This record gives sequence, C-alpha cells and structure tokens, in this order.
Amino acid sequence: NATPPYVDPHPLPEEPLVVTAPEVGAYGGRFVIGQASGPRTFNMTMANETSSTDITQNLFIGLSGFDNATQEAVPSLAKSWTVSDDKLTWTFNLRRGAKFSDGRPITSADVLFNFEVAYDAVLHPSVQDLLIMNGQRWQITAPDEYTVVIKTPQPNAMLLSLASSVYIMPKHILEPAFRAGTFASAYSVNTPPDQIVTSGPFRVASYTANERVVLTRNPHYFGVDAKQQRLPYLDELVFTVVPDQDAADLQFRAGQLDGLDNVKPENYTWYEENQQAGNFTLHDLGPALNTNFIWFNLNKVREAAPGRRVGQPYVDATKYTWFNNPVFRRAVSMAVDREAMIRSIFFGDAVKNWSQSTPGNKLWYSPDLVQYDFNQAESKRLLASLKWTDRNGDGFLEDAAGNTIGFTLKTNGDNRMRVSMANFIRDDLAKVGIRVTLTPVDFNTLVTNIREDKQYEVALLGLQSGVPPDPGMGQNVWRSSGLTHYWNIQQPKPETPEEARIDQLMDVVVGTPDIPARQAAWKEVQNIVNEQGWIVWLPTLTAKLPLSNRFGNVQPSVIPHRLIWNIDRVFLKSRAAGN
Repeated sequence: NATPPYVDPHPLPEEPLVVTAPEVGAYGGRFVIGQASGPRTFNMTMANETSSTDITQNLFIGLSGFDNATQEAVPSLAKSWTVSDDKLTWTFNLRRGAKFSDGRPITSADVLFNFEVAYDAVLHPSVQDLLIMNGQRWQITAPDEYTVVIKTPQPNAMLLSLASSVYIMPKHILEPAFRAGTFASAYSVNTPPDQIVTSGPFRVASYTANERVVLTRNPHYFGVDAKQQRLPYLDELVFTVVPDQDAADLQFRAGQLDGLDNVKPENYTWYEENQQAGNFTLHDLGPALNTNFIWFNLNKVREAAPGRRVGQPYVDATKYTWFNNPVFRRAVSMAVDREAMIRSIFFGDAVKNWSQSTPGNKLWYSPDLVQYDFNQAESKRLLASLKWTDRNGDGFLEDAAGNTIGFTLKTNGDNRMRVSMANFIRDDLAKVGIRVTLTPVDFNTLVTNIREDKQYEVALLGLQSGVPPDPGMGQNVWRSSGLTHYWNIQQPKPETPEEARIDQLMDVVVGTPDIPARQAAWKEVQNIVNEQGWIVWLPTLTAKLPLSNRFGNVQPSVIPHRLIWNIDRVFLKSRAAGN
C-alpha cells in the first residue's frame, strides 16, 4: 500500500458509462485469482476456452453488458438502443468519446470490422454460430460514426445478448492481419503486452508463460463511478496459474489468492468454520450453472489428409460402431451411480443434472426431462441386447468379433473432482462389463484434442453457462454446425434427423419472443439430446466460493464469471479508508 494513489491523466469521455455499485471506491491495490492453466490467446474473437476468456472478457467490451446482480442487460459501448415495430431492425447509439487503450476513438467502423471478422468463413470463430438465423446472416450497417444498425431476417428475441457477444477489438491494429489471413494468430500470448490494444477496463501489463498474467487499468476506459472517477479502481488484476485445486486451496489459505472459484466440496466445512479467522466469506450460490458430462467421439474426417480419408471416423472403426449406437450410450449412462457419486466425491454438496440448464437456472430449468439414471440391471440388459457377452471370463464383455468392449476416457488432470468422477465411472462401468482406461491430460491439450486433432475416444469435461444463462447463448453447442457440438463438431449439414430437428428448434429458441414457446422448444432440444444419449450427464456441484473481506463491491454470482464479473468496480477497502 506504499504506492501513491492513481491520478487520472486524461479528460473523461464526452459520454461516459456511469457504473452503479453499492459503494464508491478508491484507487489502488491488486486482486489475485488462480487459474488451472494459462491463456491460449489474448484474441477475444478466437478464444474458446475459459483459460483465455476469463482474461479477455476484461480486456474487451461489447455493445451492451450484463449485470449478474439484476440479471439485466446494461449499456456498454452502446449508450442506448431501439428496435423497430416489426422487431427486425435494431439501432445502436454509440457512446461519444469512447477510446481504445492507445487513445484512438472507438467508432462504428470498429463494430463493423469485428462483425466482418465474426462472419469470416475461414476463421469461423465460435461466435459465428450465434449470428446466423435459418442459414442467413444479419445485415449490419453504420449510417455514421456513432450509429450501428442491425437488420435480422426474422425477429430475434436474443439479439441484444448475441450482438454483444461480438467484442470490440481495434480495427486500426488488427485489420492488416485480417486482410493478410493471419488474424487467428494475432494477439497471441507471444504478442508484446504493450502492442495489445484493448477496449475494456483493463489491458495486459505482463504475461509469464505457465505462471501469471497481470492486467492493469486501461487509462482511456469510458466507465466511471457515481463521482465521475474513471474505473477500474484496482491497479492490477492478476491471474496466477495454480495447476491443481489442492495447490489453489493452500494458496488461498496462505493469503496468496483473494478468491477461489473452484473449491473441492470436501473443503467446504473448513471454509465455513474459518471465515472469521481468515477474514473471508464463503458465499453459498446454490447449484452451479457449470456442468459435468462425458460424451463419445463421433467425429469423422472432413478433409482428406495423409493416412485419413473423408468420412473415416477419428476413432477405431469398431469402437465408432459401438459409440454410434444410442443403446450403448444409454447403457453407459444407466451404469453410473450418481447418488453414490454425490455422497462420495461431492460430500453431499451436489445435485443430479440432465441439462445445460441446471437446477440453478431459475428460468430455463426443467425438472422432468428424459433421463437414463442409474439402473445397473437395465444397463446389463441393454448391453446383452447388443449380443455382447463375456466370452473369456475376464469380467469384460466382448463383441461378436471378440473385441473387448471398452474405451479410454480423457479429462483434465488439474481438476481433481473430474479425475475422481472419471475413476468413479471406470469402476461403475467395470461392474457392467465395460473396460475404461483413464487418461488425464492438461486442460489446453484436452481442448486441442476435442476441437482440432480429435485424438480421443471419450471425454469428460463440462460447459460453463453463457451470459446471460439463456439456451440461445449455447447455439455453438447445440447446432450441428457448432464448434462446441462436442460429439460431432462443425457438421456441414446435420448428419442425423435428430440434429436437424435440434437446429430447427434452436431457431425457435432464438427467434421467438414468447418465453413459453422458447421454453417448450428448449425442452424438446434437451429431451432429444438425452434420448439419444449424446451426452451422459453427471452431477452438478453446489457452488460455495470463498472471497477475501478486504475488498468492497464484491458480488459473487452463480452466473460467470462468478467472482470477478464486476471487477471494474471492486476496490481495496484499506485504500478507501485512506490507508
């Protein structure tokens, strides 16, 4: 606390964003949070994994923001917006005086540029799946520097949130890379931090591979508090790489981390009992919006390559035949004893879950979905119906050709809870005659396996909720063309009738203003996914997060980012007290 308080060297923008918060804070201090792995990129448009997006969401802004506390859209770069009577034309009025971190104005040209990048067929960033309706793109124009007009082919109930998923990166810096075809590698982790120009409250101060990322305030950010002090208050926001949950737990207890977003439930009791002594609060947020599940790799080669022909499965052809059978997938789901898993791995602090919309999602949760819950006898019956038997008496089933029924299961080894779930699944499946070999890898390797080289058989991972937690934000998961349609990503056209139906239903989820109609369509999507067994759902944790009492304006939320969604207005209390 010896550093002098920050003095804002720049005049405030003509039309600042006045950010509401419980308290007016003061400048200074740092907030340190742990991450299981470092970022893969600082390029917001190309970032696909939370190790990157948790950081980039603090570097760049969209047309609107989302207030986790009120669960409402709020102005950001756009100070206001209107929609035509036919609900097809949205007009966004941009904030005058907004600037990038290098002092250059943010205008409608930057918005148009970022939509052009988002729609690029070669790059196909994941946000693209949010910006297409019935195969059609939106029309985006800019009558002047401070007006953006979006026209959609049909009414779009999600337009404000979807349009704001296109984060504003600087055209004047990145257009040359885009025109040269090198945008995907722009703003990489190897880019010198002072060359990363940002639009959000923070910019990159330093990056040390596999150790930490330090963010510092964007001196030109357009957000201010109620007293017209420019935000953010903090001098630094630090993401430190802590490779596993046990190490993170020790670092929090030692005061080296200010908040933990991933506590093992076996430690909840310690945190509950030591809040006063440790000067922190354990916030009980109820059932998390994050999910856990396994799925089977049904991807096929789309472009011929040495040793690979178009249409060839990435997994062994025999295993593909097993994996592609919904009877097998249901049998696997029914072999998993979720109640026992909740009692042991989660120490009782979890709930069964059958959807991306968990019981923590008040608007979109459905308690009565199709579900293939634990029923070992039925699991065995389903497997026997496939004519699989234990021919050699080793305890595992063989198919008609004598192949042992089994697979390797990959998960990220830094997440002890997922590794425990994977072990649990291995033991449960052994009881019905399926051999599982567990292969833990680091998180970024797993993401590469899933999205790029497809080198896995079965994976255990999860999904973080969209913001807002509306199923329309998950189009890249549920649409057959989506980059996160895990079991068979980026299909040129739907490869099953069920996926074609889901694509149609997602048009309703996104396009229909009527909430009950959207809920009915979403329920059918969930039931199709569950009926097909494409995803084998696992329990969802009850989220309890410890957070240091040294900071003001903290408002932990079940909606991501659960601890630092409002970090631009969080402040160190000792600074506010004048220390």
